[in-house]
Amino acid sequence: MGFELKNDAEDSVFRQNFNEQSFDTNELRAEVFNVNTPYGLMNANTWLFDGIKISYAASELTQTAELDWVGDTELVTMHFNLQGKVSMFDKNLPGAFELTDNQHNMFYGKAAQGKMKLEGTSMRSFLIQFSRASFFNIAKDGNDAIKRFADNVASSNAAAFSEKNLEIDARLEQCIQAILNCQYADPLKRMFFFSKTMEMLVLQAEAFDRSFNNKPYYIKSDYDRERILYVRDYLLENIDTPPTLTELSRKAGLNEYKLKKAFKETFDKTVFEYLADVRLETAKNDLLEDKKTVTEIAYALGYSSLQHFSMAFKKKFGVSPNKMK
Repeated sequence: MGFELKNDAEDSVFRQNFNEQSFDTNELRAEVFNVNTPYGLMNANTWLFDGIKISYAASELTQTAELDWVGDTELVTMHFNLQGKVSMFDKNLPGAFELTDNQHNMFYGKAAQGKMKLEGTSMRSFLIQFSRASFFNIAKDGNDAIKRFADNVASSNAAAFSEKNLEIDARLEQCIQAILNCQYADPLKRMFFFSKTMEMLVLQAEAFDRSFNNKPYYIKSDYDRERILYVRDYLLENIDTPPTLTELSRKAGLNEYKLKKAFKETFDKTVFEYLADVRLETAKNDLLEDKKTVTEIAYALGYSSLQHFSMAFKKKFGVSPNKMK
């Protein structure tokens, strides 16, 4: 079968048929799904190549909903939950996992199920899934955490990479955006996707090590975590006129010291390092699309001068904006 969503009445809302053989492709295949449901519009993009499947799903909802999902294909899944809530459970796992906003983990199983809790107005998720063969090919030289996880895959034991979900930091988020905004054509696009999947596996393993060795100190509660995600979202909404730390502190209801430390703890970057990276990644994508001039991009992103923008861009990417364009 592959993957299916059902509502409370057991009616199928969405179904995608695939199996292990579907992953045996030497070309990049892309599909787009647009599904109207009683709860709103659900959209998904998938790319399949070399035993790897990348999926991005976004839902715009008119009402709260809870959908059952089931998957019956043997896969290793890197799940990045960008917005909303999703739970997963496998009868062979010790317990259920619920991923909320900005969390990620990696799972292996032959059959799994769970619930998608569509709360608020939007839900977004990003998945990278590997066949057994492709995962072993990529993970064979990984760190101890990846090797332990790979041992479970080799023994066909359902497993989660981390006992607790990890936070999607700035570097992982940039990889996701780079894939979604990729402007390359085949075959470069396929090479680019493959390189990013490897990079994200490395970053996920690094995030596990960091979490294992450094326990959360400034994020004391779910409320603290929600406030830091609010700060991140507010920054992105005001990227052209970024607020000061004092303004962010007042908006979030946190003192400046805790805001700075908790933000760094969550995203592995300071508030303004994070902002600078997002601005420059956005600028790079705009330049590659070739729809705006360098000056238009610089001022749209809130840079005080073209010279300041050009210097920051060259420092990060090694080339001037004009050469990237």
